[in-house]
Amino acid sequence: MKILIVCTGNSCRSQMAQGFLQSMDKSLVVFSAGTEPSQQVNSHAVFVMQEIGIDISHQVPEDVLRYKNDPWDWVITVCDDADKKCPVFEGEVKNRLHIGLEDPFLARGSDEFVKNEYRRIRDEIVEAFGKLYREKLKKNY
Repeated sequence: MKILIVCTGNSCRSQMAQGFLQSMDKSLVVFSAGTEPSQQVNSHAVFVMQEIGIDISHQVPEDVLRYKNDPWDWVITVCDDADKKCPVFEGEVKNRLHIGLEDPFLARGSDEFVKNEYRRIRDEIVEAFGKLYREKLKKNY
């Protein structure tokens, strides 16, 4: 099963979701991309994923246009901006889904407050994508 997860910068939410889904089932082929990709994966995202045993430090932000001609079983947007700006895919897309998540990159305050915001979003990703996996991905694979 081939899955693409899209957000704006492809530095936080989509990277965490990619790492989480890939850790759940190594047979899934999971990519992530951004409508306006950053230069690197956010260090706070890497840190909070390492806390739960998932290493996303090797992942690299990609431009969603790189994937628009490919066939996908699932294209999942994780932010409202990406949902609105997501390109029309030329290849076949069997399922499209939006799982809206706040952007932890926008958190301001102490280092601990910011890390807690990343943890909160990570936990929302674990819950939402875990449910998606159990209810739709695992059954149809």
